[in-house]
Amino acid sequence: MLPEPRHPHTLAPAEFGSPSNTLNVIPWLESKSPFPPVDRALTEPNGLLAAGGDLSPERLIDAYRHGIYPWYSRGQPLLWWSPDPRMVLFVDEFKLSRSLAKRIRRRDFEVRVDTAFDDVVDACAGIARQAQFGTWITREMAVAYKRLHVLGYAHSVESWRDGELVGGLYGLALGRMFFGESMFSCESDASKVALAALVTLAEKRGIPMIDCQQETDHLASMGARPIPRRQFALALAELINSTATPAGWTAGALTEQG
Repeated sequence: MLPEPRHPHTLAPAEFGSPSNTLNVIPWLESKSPFPPVDRALTEPNGLLAAGGDLSPERLIDAYRHGIYPWYSRGQPLLWWSPDPRMVLFVDEFKLSRSLAKRIRRRDFEVRVDTAFDDVVDACAGIARQAQFGTWITREMAVAYKRLHVLGYAHSVESWRDGELVGGLYGLALGRMFFGESMFSCESDASKVALAALVTLAEKRGIPMIDCQQETDHLASMGARPIPRRQFALALAELINSTATPAGWTAGALTEQG
């Protein structure tokens, strides 16, 4: 989840399917093109499914509902991924270390929800980190997720100290799923406290699983584990029965959340 960005795989032009390219390794999505089945994703690079399309709310919601997410760096086309296996955190398997539990009990940080979403996205995009929920955040990506926040789909969990935002995370809520996107920390344990708070919120909202996208040692240390893509897709079909805006997410301090 933290230090130095992982850049998406550098792709040769021949890896993209197009009318003039007979290789057709992955399809190029036009504005109305549906996503291909996730089992058609490449094994190398792991999970690359398609290119093109757009970052409209409708496209993004459809992608996440089917276990697909965008991930690309500046200068690349829009790329869509569905890796196998998929890193997830089952909320009842979250590992809270003694030291982190102590910091939470001491209330070293004030935890808030959705009070500074744009600032969390900007901080995630601007701070170098090695392992995060998954997204390399371009300007277009940031704008797209901020739009989803306005629509009620994207949410942030924030750690504050003395009135200053010092850590947090953001992601999407759909049905009974939360899809983690990225996190940042300016102080030790600030992002971990935000993740612990997200787990608490998920438990209250009947969300059993948090998508972490890609496997990292940091995520594994907190209880996340990889599961087969097929198992992940079956879980999504059960947990997401509607694309309506999830209820129950209100801005404010964590103590105010029901």
